[in-house]
Amino acid sequence: MAAPASTTAAPAAAPVAPPATPGTPAAPAPAVPADPSAGDPADAEVHVGTDAAYAGKEADNVQLRRPLRNISEVRHFFRTNQTPIYFIGATPFNLLGLDRWVRNFSYITYYDGWDGAHPRVFSPRYKPFVEFESGEAINNWLLLNAEVRAHMTRNVPHGERPKVAMVFFDEETERICRELGYDLILPSAKLRNQLDSKIETTKLGNEAGAYSVPNVLTTADTYEELTKASVAEGLGTDLVVQTPYGDSGKTTFFIASEEEWDKHKDDIIGEQLKVMKRINNTPVAVEAVITSSGVVVGPFLTELAGFPELTPYKGGWCGNEMTPDVLTADQRGRARELVRRMGEGLRKRGYRGFFEVDVLVDLDTNDVYLGELNPRISGASAITNVTAGAYADVPLFLFHLLEYLDVEFDLDVDEINERWEELSGADEWSQMVIKETAPITEYITHSPLTGQYYLDQYGTLTYKRAALDWHPLQNGSEVFFLRIYGAGEYRWKGADLGVLVTKNPLQVDANGKKSLSIRAKHFIDSIRAMYAGVPVAAEDPAPTIGGPGAKGD
Repeated sequence: MAAPASTTAAPAAAPVAPPATPGTPAAPAPAVPADPSAGDPADAEVHVGTDAAYAGKEADNVQLRRPLRNISEVRHFFRTNQTPIYFIGATPFNLLGLDRWVRNFSYITYYDGWDGAHPRVFSPRYKPFVEFESGEAINNWLLLNAEVRAHMTRNVPHGERPKVAMVFFDEETERICRELGYDLILPSAKLRNQLDSKIETTKLGNEAGAYSVPNVLTTADTYEELTKASVAEGLGTDLVVQTPYGDSGKTTFFIASEEEWDKHKDDIIGEQLKVMKRINNTPVAVEAVITSSGVVVGPFLTELAGFPELTPYKGGWCGNEMTPDVLTADQRGRARELVRRMGEGLRKRGYRGFFEVDVLVDLDTNDVYLGELNPRISGASAITNVTAGAYADVPLFLFHLLEYLDVEFDLDVDEINERWEELSGADEWSQMVIKETAPITEYITHSPLTGQYYLDQYGTLTYKRAALDWHPLQNGSEVFFLRIYGAGEYRWKGADLGVLVTKNPLQVDANGKKSLSIRAKHFIDSIRAMYAGVPVAAEDPAPTIGGPGAKGD
């Protein structure tokens, strides 16, 4: 079950680590303009093989005045886009690579895994000591930073306002954007916070006909109260208990005995509870976008959750995987209808744009249930945006942008959904978020470079070259690693070290349960071996929070 919006609840408050030490090796700069904000190359040749980010002045065509009616016109619209659009976050993970499709789309991040070499990633140079307590705090700090403000207002076309997307935001974010003249192209923080509650999600799903695993909404101060309520609803005593808010890895509890109740009762007593019958299930993540033309539903991805090699949090989200056999055709059809109904229910609440749903497929009964709702950009987006369906049409997030930009469109959403379903078995992608799992606090002295790696003739994971994203990967022997914490920063139990993306499956069935593949474990061990550090004394400051962008907090 999902956690990210990617993503995970923030660890305890911690200071920002000092900047990387001068001796830290940096990835070689790609062969692209070092400062694209200074203007596009005058001699850029515009053809089908040119990424939108690097199209020259020849791309400044007159926009269509009538509504966009098909995918070809949508591509043209984004290829000639003149509105500055920024994704802001601790890292660019969630929407990395979208600049290949959308002209004037770029990233503002706290952590820069490329050390300044990515032409579309901007990170302020000066980062003083700050105790960040949440992803929202990081994003608000970035918005208020003088370097960031100067960057965002440079070369803005006359009459345009910068557009801002992010995973984590709050009402303070909205206030800052209003004052600075930015358009936050997301549903309101008030509405999102309301929908974030697992209790509210369950009620909304019931209203929309997207039902959860058999459950009861209740409270309990003792184990006896919990079992009394569950037995009365026919749920038995082998239970999954969730509190309203937070990463599912930290606010989902598996309780089948009084001993397990005693272990988790301090987190449960006094909270509203969703108490579910425990089922043997496969969790599947699917992203969708509510538009004026209908609900566009993305591909289905299985989840990596709770693997101790990746995360110290039991049940915590740690990646996604897309394979041709994720679901049967019948299961896909029913799951797609569940997500569509959920989208229509959200529309009635005033929500529009991007959201993610966790669908649970009961392996014993074949029933399809609503798991959780993440009303935000998701960590699964990283794969969704590079699937065969995305390349046949456009990445799913572009439908969100259409909904929030000044453009009319009238698209056949049913046709798009049918095509994406037909192409759902045509591609394989996997990603995993590698967290520090050891009970340590270390100052990092050496870390791997962001870029493309490969398995050499000896089976060693070896750095191949600098890369802007994972789109060019061709086979399962290649991986892209996005470094989050690098030399000069800290790592501690639960810290996100980086994200590894590959076209190689990462999970296998082992005695009826999902397990990481031998190759996946080799990738993890290889990345960890590239880190080195020195212990930090207990009285020293705790490390900062960060991460790739939540899958669902």
